Amino acid sequence: MRLWHLTFLISTLLTGLGVNRAIAATLNGAEPIVIGHRGASGYRPEHTLASYELAIKMGADFIEPDLVSTKDGVLVARHENEISGTTDVATRSEYKNRQTTKTIDGNKVTGWFTEDFTVAELKTLRAKERIPQLRPDSAIYDGLYQVPTLQEVIDLAQKKSLETGRTIGIYPETKHPTYFDSIGLSLEEPLVATLSANGLTEADDPVFIQSFEVGNLQYLNTLTNVPLVQLYDDRTVQPYDFVASGSDRTYGDLLTPQGLTEVAKYARGIGPWKRLIVPSQTIDANGDGEPDDLNGDGEISDADTILLDPTSLVDDAHAAGLLVHPYTFRSEDYFLATDYTDFLAPNGDPKLEYEQFYNLGVDGVFSDNPDIAVNVRNRYAQPIPEPSSLLGLSIVPFFQLLRRRKK
Repeated sequence: MRLWHLTFLISTLLTGLGVNRAIAATLNGAEPIVIGHRGASGYRPEHTLASYELAIKMGADFIEPDLVSTKDGVLVARHENEISGTTDVATRSEYKNRQTTKTIDGNKVTGWFTEDFTVAELKTLRAKERIPQLRPDSAIYDGLYQVPTLQEVIDLAQKKSLETGRTIGIYPETKHPTYFDSIGLSLEEPLVATLSANGLTEADDPVFIQSFEVGNLQYLNTLTNVPLVQLYDDRTVQPYDFVASGSDRTYGDLLTPQGLTEVAKYARGIGPWKRLIVPSQTIDANGDGEPDDLNGDGEISDADTILLDPTSLVDDAHAAGLLVHPYTFRSEDYFLATDYTDFLAPNGDPKLEYEQFYNLGVDGVFSDNPDIAVNVRNRYAQPIPEPSSLLGLSIVPFFQLLRRRKK
């Protein structure tokens, strides 16, 4: 049994005894933030106002709009500029002739692209669930929601901040900035202009701007004072602006202590793929050269991996003065490593993953299920009582907990 797993079981016992637990120290000593990844995208079609609103209701501190541009230069919230997977555009006869093939970040993509539509035309489309096979409960909302603009997302965050009495931040990502520059639809200037028009200009305003590219963030650092976050893919992958410039550097080069120091010159934090913090590997027990289908569902996924020991990335980033906001936390078994199952949660328990990362001191998480992220954080946010206060407590609540778990 791994040490972190044993720690979880002990902490579960303490919870059953009515004892609260403390999370590991973050960079600034604050509670880790919960970022509603594309809203509450585990429950509603992603990047819709309904998804964002539900994330806020569930307690998310920030909501995340990925930004792409329309033909007329309006920033809208879509994970990709190719929108056939998240809207009904492919079924709309009036837009049949808009289908085309483009090269996006070196990859040929066929479909319908936001930059070929005006914002008025995009508003005629309706959003749909991106992975209905995994999220059928979300797919029942297909066809109900429009593609929102950045301004509409900001309006929602500000409205809900007034209604709830707590500050709701926004966490926009610039998608494919090198590509959009190449077609004359730069993302940086309209993003900063929109933020400025809404009073979001300073380092302590409730906004982060994130990007997988480097030059994009370095340029944004000259345009605005709001905090920036460098996103990271796998170590061997290159930021696309590095590819475009002929550089052979990878994200791995930006993960070294020297690389993190360089990032800290223009960014306030990093958003690493969570496997850069807690690696995993597939298993080939029979030696046939293929990964084993550990859960027997007929395909290889995160559910067919085991976790390795955590890396030093959180500590290294903190040493460079950088916040750490890993992505993406999801609740479906398909996305949960086998280590996140045990006798308490034989079908996979996403709470185990949040607890592990909170215990590593991350400063926030990108979550498709912000209700779970918030609930786990809040359970950890209380101070551990003095040992003497544990004396005389009954262990009955713990066995009641076990009984409930078995049902």
